[in-house]
Amino acid sequence: MPLRQDLAVTGSVNQLGDVQAIGGVIEKIEGWFHTCKLIGFTGKQGVLIPEANVRNLMLKDEVVEAVEAEQFHIYPIEHIDQGIELLTGAPAGEAQSDGSYPVGSINYKVQKRLESLSRGMREAAGLIGEEHGPGSSI
Repeated sequence: MPLRQDLAVTGSVNQLGDVQAIGGVIEKIEGWFHTCKLIGFTGKQGVLIPEANVRNLMLKDEVVEAVEAEQFHIYPIEHIDQGIELLTGAPAGEAQSDGSYPVGSINYKVQKRLESLSRGMREAAGLIGEEHGPGSSI
């Protein structure tokens, strides 16, 4: 899937997909803001940050003004799926009761790719086991 290149991403994600607070968020936002300003605002550029960092934001006036004018965007997110949706424009997809994901969602595509890789590794392990199994001379 192609990912948007006009959005910067900063944060930390735990094994459950929860986006965790980080240090230096102000500097990271302002650094990307200045990069976008140098190349020219498109009205679509922005940054994804942990929701937990919002309460600590003290941005320069020019950044606040650009956000208010919708020249630059700050997207606070709590879960990686929110970031996936912003970066791809496609639904992440929630796990269904059987552990599968809705067809066409990003998580469905990821699940299918992981299943394919797993199948390939099992097949390769079976071939290796036949060629170089216990008792064979390598």
